[in-house]
This record gives sequence, C-alpha cells and structure tokens, in this order.
Amino acid sequence: MTKILVADDEADLETLIRQKFRQKIREQKYEFVFASNGNDALEKIQQHPDIDILLSDINMPEMDGLTLLSKLNESNSLIKSVIVSAYGDMENIRTAMNRGAFDFITKPINFEDLSLTVEKTLAHVLQVKETLKAIKENNILKMYVDETVLKFMGGREFESALMANEIVQASVVFIDICSFTAISETESPDTVVKLLNNYFDVMVKEIIAQGGYVDKFIGDAVMAVFRGDYHLDRAIEASLAVRAKVAELPALGITFSPKVSIGINSGEMISGNIGSVNLKRLDYTVIGDVVNTAQRLQAAAKENQIIINETSYQKVKDSFHCQKAGEVALKNKAGLTNIYMVMD
Repeated sequence: MTKILVADDEADLETLIRQKFRQKIREQKYEFVFASNGNDALEKIQQHPDIDILLSDINMPEMDGLTLLSKLNESNSLIKSVIVSAYGDMENIRTAMNRGAFDFITKPINFEDLSLTVEKTLAHVLQVKETLKAIKENNILKMYVDETVLKFMGGREFESALMANEIVQASVVFIDICSFTAISETESPDTVVKLLNNYFDVMVKEIIAQGGYVDKFIGDAVMAVFRGDYHLDRAIEASLAVRAKVAELPALGITFSPKVSIGINSGEMISGNIGSVNLKRLDYTVIGDVVNTAQRLQAAAKENQIIINETSYQKVKDSFHCQKAGEVALKNKAGLTNIYMVMD
C-alpha cells in the first residue's frame, strides 16, 4: 500500500481527496495522512516513517510548503514531493524544484491530472526503492560511501539501511575455477581477463536464475548467497547448472578446459556492511562460521565436485543424489568432518 501525506490548511481538501480517491482507498492501494501545515507534516512523517509521497500546499500557517521541502530534503529525501498550490508563477515553481519537489500542480485541482501525477511519482519512488534493494541485497555495486553519494541515494534513511546488521538463515556457495592460476602466468593479461569474465558471466546467470546473488568475486572464485524459501536446494541447483555450463565453454584458443570445484554450506550467519568507516569503503556481505566452512568445503573439493557437509546432506538427501566422499579435517573444526558429493 502506498502512503501519501497531504499538507494543506484547507479544511475541505481532505474530504475532496477521500472522495476522488475512494476506489484506491477501498482497494487498499492508497492510504492518506493529513496535516494542516509544515510543522504538522513533519510530525506526521515521524509518526509514519513509511510515507512515500508528499502533496503539499505552499501558503500554510506556521511553516509554509517551501520551507517544508527544505526540511524534508534534510531529513528524508526518499519521500517524493508534489507541490499543489494556487501560486503557480515561475518563481515559486523554480524554488520548489530547487528544493527537491518532484512535480508541481496548480489549484483549482484537476483530479485526473493529480491522479496521473501521483502514479508517475509513485513509479519513481518504487524505482528508487528497487535500486536500493538491488544495492543492498544483490550487491551489484561496491560502495565507496561518501556524503554526496549517500545524500543522492536517500540520505540518512539510506545510510541506515546500508548499515543495518541482522542474523539471517541462508546458504553460501563458493565456486573456484580449477587451475586457473596457471593460465594467468602463461597468457596475456587481455586473454586472462576475457576468459575469466566469460566464465563469471556464465556462473552469474545460473546463480541469478535460482534467486541467488553474487556476494563477491575473489580472484578466480565466486561467493554467492541464497536466501528465502528452499535456499539450500536452490544453491545446489545453481551449482549443478554452473558445473554443467562451465564444462561446455570453449577454450577460446588456448589449451585449457574449464572445470570448477564447489563448496556449499547452509545455516545462520550475520549479514551486514563490513569495511572501514574511516575509508568510507564498505561491502555488504555475510560472515560467520557457516561462511568460513563453505569456503573450506570448496577447498576440499576436487575438479567437478560439489561438496556439502553432513548437516546439509541430511536436509537434501531426498531431493538430490549424493555420494559420501570420506572424511576431511577442516580448519577450526574438532575431529574429522563427513563430506558428500552432490552428483545430480
């Protein structure tokens, strides 16, 4: 549901809004919150932090709409504002736009125009939210976090979202390209980079197809994370697809047949923005024993092997054909660990 704040001192505007948008309200697509001036609007924003759009008059008591825009831009620039005012001269329009207004509508209100403007503004809000979600969850951008970037991408709320830390249930996959280091020592840099990027493109496609995201590239390896329903099953499906697709890749003119070794682990881990605040360089990632174990399982895997531990095996043995691969000593683990190969 989209939450819209209307700031206007005209008493009858609330009634008009509720009448004109009654279908959207009845269908629970829109929820309206009303304020009589700028100060009241700021209080309502504190009470309703999930407000998406502000419709604001200019001429209001206590705090006018243009001042409200300035205050809003300082505190929560994710809310997109539309000025709805009888003062439609160019000076007011330019001032409103310079203070962050997304659009401007003059009174008397044409409600068809207002409805279209709200829809357009909402589309923009949703696009911004999807971008933030992609940055946070899919990690498509490694952030060099400075004040300008934070302000452009949503100010304090965005910064808080980036810095939010939580415990999650997820599956982690480490995929290594076997023997690729030898290629980097014998081929030209252009050949090495072209080949590696080609392999990564194939891997990423299969990871995304199963709802996972690439956490990071580590040399010639990929770390991917799967969250949500059946995350371990989807991690294994993606790994099987990666193994098959990489095996089909051509050698691009050099005598190298690509193969992968894969380690998978599942469980509870910490998700957060890790890095140096002083350097303003942060990386949204997952950490913990489950992640470390996944990497060590990958290190124990041979060419074309997908390795899981006993705990994961017990969860997926009815869904995937697995074969015991013996016992291995994993760093920081007491005793030996049973490992299994996922065959298909």
